[in-house]
Formats: sequence, C-alpha cells, structure tokens
Amino acid sequence: MPGAAGSPDVVVIGHGCTSDRDRPWSLALSAALQQAGIASLRITFAGNGESEGRFEDATITKEVGDLGAVVEALAGHRVHYVGHSMGGSVGLLRAAVDARIRTLVSLAAVTHTREFILRLFGRLQPGEPMLGKPHCPWNEQLRDDFVAWGSLAGRAPVGDAPWLIVHGTADDVVPVEHSRDLHAAAPARSELVLLDGVDHSFTGAGLGRLTQTVCSWLSARLGALR
Repeated sequence: MPGAAGSPDVVVIGHGCTSDRDRPWSLALSAALQQAGIASLRITFAGNGESEGRFEDATITKEVGDLGAVVEALAGHRVHYVGHSMGGSVGLLRAAVDARIRTLVSLAAVTHTREFILRLFGRLQPGEPMLGKPHCPWNEQLRDDFVAWGSLAGRAPVGDAPWLIVHGTADDVVPVEHSRDLHAAAPARSELVLLDGVDHSFTGAGLGRLTQTVCSWLSARLGALR
C-alpha cells in the first residue's frame, strides 16, 4: 500500500465488470497517487482475476458488501474510493450507506444498470464468454442483479462526502450520458469532469488526463481533511 508514511488516508481503487486490479488505468492511477504522497490499495473483487470465488457470484449487490468488508479491514484509516465502470456503481451504492467512505470518485460509472447489461450482453446465451473472456461466463445471476437495480441516478453519498464524476466523451461501453444523468440528479453534491475524446479505459493520452484530474482533486480534498 504505497503512499505517505504516517498518513491516515487510503484510496481504494475498484475495477469494472470482467476486469481486475491490474488494468493499465488502475496501475497508472496508483503510481500517480504514490507520486502525490497518497496511499492506495488496488483491489480485485471476488470471482475476478486472481481472487478466489466464482465469477457467477460477482454481482453489484455482492460487491457492495465486499467493499464494505474492505472498508472494515481498513479501520483506523480515512478511506476514499475510486471505482471504474461497474466498480463505480459499487462505490456509489456503498458510499450511499457508509459514511466511512470520506470521498468518492466515479470513473465512467454504470448509472443505468439495466440499460447497460441488456445492451452489451443481452444477446448472449448463459455460459457464453463476456467480451470474449472464457473466465467470465454470461449468467442469469449477474443479469438479474443489474436489471433489479434499474438506475442509480438519484443516489448520493451520505453526509457531505466530496464526490467527483469523470467520464470520457468517446466512451462506447458506458455512454457519457450515464455520468451526465448521475450528476444532474445531484448537482449540488457532485462535480462532473468530461474528458473530450477519451474512451472507456482511458487509453492513450486519456491516461495522463485521468491521473492528473483525479490526483489533483483528491490531493485538494485530502489536504482539507488534514
């Protein structure tokens, strides 16, 4: 958990659906936070990557609980969360009920969960690989959980937790309207930053723009807490 020695602040970084903690954007953000003197912890939710468990159990609802367990394990620290895509959905829902998350950053978060899951994967048959990944089989449990949440617009972190929403305008996986709608539902509680021409995974020049945006924002908010 690299960062400033003795600081109580830890930024937890969560990934999206079918992904893991070693995505380029996650590695780059963690490195940039370390450069800024901020500790970070990249997590892989159960059933994904090298974590134990079944992918079929890796629903939004379960991961909200898993994130709560991570926060519990970091007792004694001030916890901040950055979540990408489905991980953004998880962070929003956790922060809405858990004041221990002191600041929240939503990266290309899936806001309209029903629309997202049916648009991208609705034509797959159970057991078929999602995004061509054999270790991520399409399953009814995942589908039904996304559908049940419907839309997360209108939910906001508890208390006065600072909240940053970041989205690339060239995202063809989670349309930028998801973040626009998320911000519109809580304009006084959130700050929206749109990165022109940046895709869902913040590739190419988008990587530097992402890390600069998030690190600058977190540095200012964490500095205010000290």
